[in-house]
Amino acid sequence: MHFDKYNFFTYIDNLNQENIIKFNKKVNFILRNYEKKFINKELINFVNFCKKNRRKIYLANDVKKAKALDFDGVYIPSFNKLPIKYDLGIKRKFSIIGSAHCIEEVLIKKNQNIDMIFISPLFENAKKKTPLGIVKFNLICKDFNNKFIALGGINRQNKAMLKLLNINGYAAITYYKIYN
Repeated sequence: MHFDKYNFFTYIDNLNQENIIKFNKKVNFILRNYEKKFINKELINFVNFCKKNRRKIYLANDVKKAKALDFDGVYIPSFNKLPIKYDLGIKRKFSIIGSAHCIEEVLIKKNQNIDMIFISPLFENAKKKTPLGIVKFNLICKDFNNKFIALGGINRQNKAMLKLLNINGYAAITYYKIYN
């Protein structure tokens, strides 16, 4: 199966440019670190590096900062259930992506006007022992016209099963750490 048609996302928690450059240019990165506060100058340098090297970069949970610092978009985690303020003058190619774990959270993401919704966990992983699985994942997605991204427990052994899903891409949290 060809996975080139899918968007692929992975999460990063630092601004290490050497690791970013090792990845295929089709990989989208989500900068997500809720413990460290990066200064704007560091973020601007990192965004410029990503753009220069044709890497898409999204900032987690801060629409205003993501827009101001010229990120490609923002990632809204499942725990953020607040309405997103669109009066920030969001640029045309600015994407808003977010995650959900159940139908109720998908409805919240729809109300937040999320462009792509990450549904997790698809497969069992160290963090979540009870995955949705293929059938439940498809049932959650079937009544919505959103673009969906599969997340959770995806690895080389089960990656081929993604063809059973109606998705626009897939994501992996530990992929960045494992394959670097």
